[in-house]
Amino acid sequence: MPAPILSRRDLEFLLYEWLDVTALCARERFAEHSRETFDAVLDLSADLAAARFRSHNKKSDATEPVMHPDGTVVLIDDIKKALDDFAAAGMIAGQFDEDLGGSQLPVTIARASLAWFQAANAATTSYPFLTIANANLLVEYGTEEQIETYVRPMLAGRYSGTMCLSEPQAGSSLADITTTARPAGDGTYRVTGTKMWISGGDHELTENIVHLVLAKIPGGGPGVEGISLLLVPKYLPGGARNDVALVGLNHKMGNRGTTNTLLNFGEGRYSPTGEPGAVGYLVGREHRGLSYMFHMMNEARIGVGALATALGYTGYLQSVDYARTRTQGRALGPRNPGAAPVALIEHADVKRMLLAQKSYVQGALALVLYCSQLVDEQKTAADPESAARAQLLLEVLTPIAKSWPSQWCLLANSLAIQVHGGYGYTREYDVEQFYRDNRLNPIHEGTHGIQGLDLLGRKVVANDSAGLKLLLGIMAETLDQARARSGEIAGYAKELQAFVDRLGEVTATLWSDGDPALALANSSVYLEAAGHVVIAWIWLEQLLVVGDRRGDFYNGKRIAAQYFFAHELPTVAPRFDLLAGLDRTTLDAHPDWF
Repeated sequence: MPAPILSRRDLEFLLYEWLDVTALCARERFAEHSRETFDAVLDLSADLAAARFRSHNKKSDATEPVMHPDGTVVLIDDIKKALDDFAAAGMIAGQFDEDLGGSQLPVTIARASLAWFQAANAATTSYPFLTIANANLLVEYGTEEQIETYVRPMLAGRYSGTMCLSEPQAGSSLADITTTARPAGDGTYRVTGTKMWISGGDHELTENIVHLVLAKIPGGGPGVEGISLLLVPKYLPGGARNDVALVGLNHKMGNRGTTNTLLNFGEGRYSPTGEPGAVGYLVGREHRGLSYMFHMMNEARIGVGALATALGYTGYLQSVDYARTRTQGRALGPRNPGAAPVALIEHADVKRMLLAQKSYVQGALALVLYCSQLVDEQKTAADPESAARAQLLLEVLTPIAKSWPSQWCLLANSLAIQVHGGYGYTREYDVEQFYRDNRLNPIHEGTHGIQGLDLLGRKVVANDSAGLKLLLGIMAETLDQARARSGEIAGYAKELQAFVDRLGEVTATLWSDGDPALALANSSVYLEAAGHVVIAWIWLEQLLVVGDRRGDFYNGKRIAAQYFFAHELPTVAPRFDLLAGLDRTTLDAHPDWF
């Protein structure tokens, strides 16, 4: 029997015992829901993920998309069958308004639901993942006509969506994009340019593909100030092919079942109007496109963190299963060659690797669900102050929620391979693929470097450090509760307090010199340090719920937290020391010295 895809027991603990997500049912938006409806969604997700998504994960990894000479893309049939079942089950529309065909699920439950599919088959899940984020942006900023014409079919599974930001010459530097959009005089625009690394950019899985494209409209300011957001469909209303051409497929090391594309807009291959340029429809106002796109990007960043977590978690469960069943070596003690071999899980170093994985993936899952609940709070809080507070906290945590799981749950996948020994490096076992799929996530939706710059350069210093002060204040509340307990929880609180204090102090020190280049030179180190402090806080939060309860599950929580506080949290101290010393090594390294 295969190992479980995710831990239902851990999800129930986090959702119901820790986050108390059923309390949201007292709010008008979620009044039709209950623990029973939430459980039904999780049941369906687990069953559908196992039956329709995991069943072709290795097949889609081995059989990559193929581009035919006519420009069409061929994928294995299993992908479309899985996505059709996913849409038919209402999974795409789950969190959306009832009048759009949705179920008005809390984002927290929708995130937990999607995690099953991400763990079962990251590549196939990429298609609805992007579609949901695309639809959320259009619901927020699109016109009624755009919502009616494009969002409804996306939520029904007939259309899919993408985000088109990067370009071959610009990469992550969006200020340098060259794609343009010119008014056509009839309310539409003509879009010309090239976009690179577009996941889900072309395929035959849906009737249409809705591209959200960043482009520059004449009259905008320099750099990012001139960027607008255009909706550019593959097919126009009425069925004519828009001038969006697939140039080629990129072949990544992981997520091989997801088409990753180079697209040309307005090259004249299709030209439905007889004029140069693909037909585009402005979303929102001109020259405000990047601010709109951040709505999708920030959602996707938490989603990437969730994806990294799901892949790390399922790899962890497979390595536990392997370590329980594989016998090798003998127990330490008096030498007895005749003794029976013991299971791998009996060896201390294997338990070390399993505990590391457990501390990473369960801490990360808690973090992404916590952030998802902040989205629900932001949208449905009873008063504006609570909503604003949730939004501020979410802004500070988003870079961490994206990057920390992408780094440490990838390490969990590496450890899962190690637990499997030689078999872990072969394609016959899933953990090899999990690592390759997860290795993409440190790049997806902004590298660690970009997230570090965002956290240290913007999020923790904006508005007189209001976001950082809020986070530190919430951590202080947890520490106060923990100090009121006896035993190990109080000890962990004392240990964590020193790191929480240093986080505030080091942040101030980094900006004390007034030199942004110096402050940001080690922003990736700052991101790692802050991330570890946040995860330690998340573990302390979980321990407060565990309390004195016994049993394998709760004992497992305690030992994972003990591992994180004993093995991981102390590594933050030298990171803080380096930051406090305003180290200039990376600044002073001359390009010629490499």
